[in-house]
Amino acid sequence: MRILTVLGLCVVVLFGGPSPVTATPDDYSWPLRPRPALARAFDPPEHDWLPGHRGVDLDAAPGQAVLAAGDGVVAFAGVVAGKPVVSVDHPGGLRTTYEPVLATVAAGRRVARGNPLGTLEPGHPGCGTCLHWGLRRGREYLDPLGLVRGAPVRLKPLRAVGAGP
Repeated sequence: MRILTVLGLCVVVLFGGPSPVTATPDDYSWPLRPRPALARAFDPPEHDWLPGHRGVDLDAAPGQAVLAAGDGVVAFAGVVAGKPVVSVDHPGGLRTTYEPVLATVAAGRRVARGNPLGTLEPGHPGCGTCLHWGLRRGREYLDPLGLVRGAPVRLKPLRAVGAGP
């Protein structure tokens, strides 16, 4: 049994565990160039109504071009709660959001990975000038870094069939 557990851990380390994002890094790229530093990580709330950080903040410069992370269709380009926002729908039911971004695209426009969506505006709470990048599948918020980093490594012990708890 101990050998099966060790073997299972090796498989998970080498190949990764299940990823909440089914895309591959070949389908998506960073929405800023050069690759930005992470200013604030994804921190989803335990429940929908609780506070949390439903995306990541990426260090950037005012006026920097914000790029489509993947192929899709612009679902929204406008202002939400006083902040300029762009959202893009991607295959597989994924939606990426970018804020605060002054859009240079309109809703309904098809975009390819790397196409400019707009320019970064200063004033994002907590970091001054950074891009808040979000990802959803339906109503579920996901970590957008999964689009560009691949599957996270998760260590989970495996039990042999018929083995006790």
